[in-house]
Amino acid sequence: MSAIVWTAAVSLAVWCWLLLGQGFFWRTDVRLPPRREPGEWPSVCVVVPARDEAAVLPASLPSLLAQDYPGRAEVFLVDDGSRDGTGELARELSARHGGLPLTVDSPGEPPRDWTGKLWAVRHGIALARARDPEFLLLTDADIAHAPDSLRSLVAAARTGDFDLVSQMARLRAESPWERLVVPAFVYFFAQLYPFRRIGRRGARTTAAAGGCVLLRTDMAERARIPDAVRHAVIDDVALARAVRANGGHLWLGLADRVDSVRPYPGLGELWRMVSRSAYAQLRHSPALLLGTVAGLALVYLVPPLAVVAGAVAESASACTLGAVAWAVMAATYVPMLRYYRQPLWLAPLLPFTAFLYLLMTLDSALQHYRGRGAAWKGRTYARPDAVPDEG
Repeated sequence: MSAIVWTAAVSLAVWCWLLLGQGFFWRTDVRLPPRREPGEWPSVCVVVPARDEAAVLPASLPSLLAQDYPGRAEVFLVDDGSRDGTGELARELSARHGGLPLTVDSPGEPPRDWTGKLWAVRHGIALARARDPEFLLLTDADIAHAPDSLRSLVAAARTGDFDLVSQMARLRAESPWERLVVPAFVYFFAQLYPFRRIGRRGARTTAAAGGCVLLRTDMAERARIPDAVRHAVIDDVALARAVRANGGHLWLGLADRVDSVRPYPGLGELWRMVSRSAYAQLRHSPALLLGTVAGLALVYLVPPLAVVAGAVAESASACTLGAVAWAVMAATYVPMLRYYRQPLWLAPLLPFTAFLYLLMTLDSALQHYRGRGAAWKGRTYARPDAVPDEG
């Protein structure tokens, strides 16, 4: 057998394992678990770190203020050095829409050993602790919540005795590039962190989605959140690991009515969204980078290349193996496309999207070695102890 046939056979074998042995990552039916409303609703404080979010706040903050929550709840928006009037706009929206009480405050610039977002979260949690809440909802400034979002999260946490309940917000997928890239982003995340495994007690698979995390306050104190993860660029996964390390019970799934309103109209915006943290995900390891590139090539690029190479070389075996692997790949992507309400003809294009992610990962590593590191909202973090660069 030729090298291309062997490679196509290995790729197909990997896809058979991914289909059946990786926690059924491709299924999209992991939603909030069964829940019942408690007899007495616990108090909740909502912490929203916000940096230069004036463009999205009108579509997100009113949804938080309008939460239909039977217990005591309050919102703390932490203005992380915004230069676009985020804090003032938040106060205006609160005065206009009413609803839950809103406190807007600013922590000042973060120390050199903190990422800016986590420094803002720390400040918000410190403000919230004066209210002695049972739960903290950590949510990003671009996340819009349905009116029953908070009560559903609390009911799920109480019913399942979870210390952390997180929902992967549905990202915007309206522009052509968003349609191509965004569903794949969540698909790849689920492949790395199968949601079904995360909810099991003592499971090794651990993750959360930073846009929507309900956390028990006593667990936050026990796990030293966010101090224990103050360096983290990928703060949601780091937070979940800290909770798990302290014996916490976690749940993560897809959201039905929690949506990101942040637009990514062009490839450049999506590229920066992925590349700013891709190499951090690989722990800045050249070995992991090489392994990731090789893995992406074997799993996603080999099937279509085998079909083309087999056709050129008149190798029926290469064509068949490549086509079957490609078909399995596309089939596993269909549920995510349906979840995002996208046309199914995008499924066979997954190899092209994976190639874009491969290039984004390489670019992330290149930026790291050029000294720029992860970047977001005008700050860059070249290494955990780096001073933020206000670019």
